[in-house]
Amino acid sequence: MSASRDRRLELLFDMGRLLSSKLDLSELLKTVLALSAELVDAQTASLLLLDEASQELYFDVALGLDASLASVRLKLGQGIAGSVAKARRAEIIADTRRDPRWSGAMDEKTGFVTRSILAAPILLKGKLLGVVEAINKREGDFDDEDLRAFEAFASQAAVAIDNARLFASLSDERFKLDAVFSQMHDGAVLTDAAGKVLLANAAAARLLGAPPRDFVSRLGGLETSPPMPALLTDARESVPFAAVRREPTLFVLSGRSTRAPLQGGTARLFVFRDDTEAWRQERLKRTFLSLVSHKLKTPVAVALGFSDLLLSDMDPRKSDPAKYRAVKTIRDQTAKVGGLLEKLLRFVAVDDPDAAASPAEVSIDEAVAEALNGLPRAAERGARVSAPPCGLRLRADKALLIEALRELLDNAIKFDPAPAPEISVSARRADGLVEISVADRGPGIPPEAREAVFSRFHQVEKDFTGQQDGIGLGLALARRIAELHGGTLLLNSQLGAGTAAALRLPEDGPA
Repeated sequence: MSASRDRRLELLFDMGRLLSSKLDLSELLKTVLALSAELVDAQTASLLLLDEASQELYFDVALGLDASLASVRLKLGQGIAGSVAKARRAEIIADTRRDPRWSGAMDEKTGFVTRSILAAPILLKGKLLGVVEAINKREGDFDDEDLRAFEAFASQAAVAIDNARLFASLSDERFKLDAVFSQMHDGAVLTDAAGKVLLANAAAARLLGAPPRDFVSRLGGLETSPPMPALLTDARESVPFAAVRREPTLFVLSGRSTRAPLQGGTARLFVFRDDTEAWRQERLKRTFLSLVSHKLKTPVAVALGFSDLLLSDMDPRKSDPAKYRAVKTIRDQTAKVGGLLEKLLRFVAVDDPDAAASPAEVSIDEAVAEALNGLPRAAERGARVSAPPCGLRLRADKALLIEALRELLDNAIKFDPAPAPEISVSARRADGLVEISVADRGPGIPPEAREAVFSRFHQVEKDFTGQQDGIGLGLALARRIAELHGGTLLLNSQLGAGTAAALRLPEDGPA
């Protein structure tokens, strides 16, 4: 008996090694079926898996069974296999014909005669995966020793089936990832923390001229912004970047770098595209806008100067009222056009890729006061601006900061239809940033327009705000100024309750 037990233990050990080597689920199930019969010297075996969605047992098609068996499904508690699955306990049925749970329907379909069954649930950490059955002991009857060995085998099978399913799932996900990765028009490169390439698609090889091995050295001839070492160590989840070569011909890659946690440490996923033509067009637009603005400045200045001269020679009490109104309208509208041109020129200047802030220590209270002093609209509309002193300071380009605040204040007043708009300005320090908020009580911004308002020359429809003065550059200019400081501009708006625009800038200035 001892020799027989030792032989069975050795057989279980060999079977365990064999099962653990199978990662293809179809092949594994066939192996489980064959080994389960061999282990207890049974004539044949059957294997049913659990459908977790329907909570039914079924014969897997991978076993190559008769079509009539492949369509059979057993509910938990139904038949011998269903009862074993529900009780989650192995069982010996010495004579199937005397067991009320037995149904001879399958024997009738196949012509096979089932006399006895040894059934065991396939369990993994208490989770039911299926039921394995050994059918018809060749010599004698199934005994307790068979039962214990079969339970041990079922446990080994559970681990192997779970591993094979996990491997199949990972293979499916890898296939999907590879399919998406290879079909992407954008270049995609996954690197480790040092910039060594772990994975790259065909588009990346095309854009970089060859399959990259070291992303840092591959971009060595391009000017990267932010610098590549900073991109690789940046703690933010996602960071936009651009890599530019200006000579001998312009070549621009732009995209985003995203943190990708891996088991061995943090990696970076770079997704980028050839943006050369877009940059070229953008440069042409800036050149055109700058040229037009400069060309128009002279005639506008002449018109404004002569209209001022004419207006100074006219006495509103003695002059023809119609002529006086006409000259004053020419003067006011010319001044407005001049102001728009100045704003356009300022925007072209800060929107240049080579633009940079010149930081120095700035008092926020002084910047807010100067922004209000240069805002004639506040007095014209009778705006009530609440700006309690905050006492905060930060490193920033003072002229640009004042410009951004002026745009936010002007927008807040302009788009509030109230006779005397109420505006509040506040500042606070948080996590190394200084946040300066300008809040109004206007109509708010519709959700679908909250990102579009940062686009150049975009304005919310006149029918919604009641206003359409300006050329739609205020928020775009303010956000660009924030970006030059390494910060951002955020909007918090509620329809009917107003909008708060918050400049969030690094306290220590741009990096």
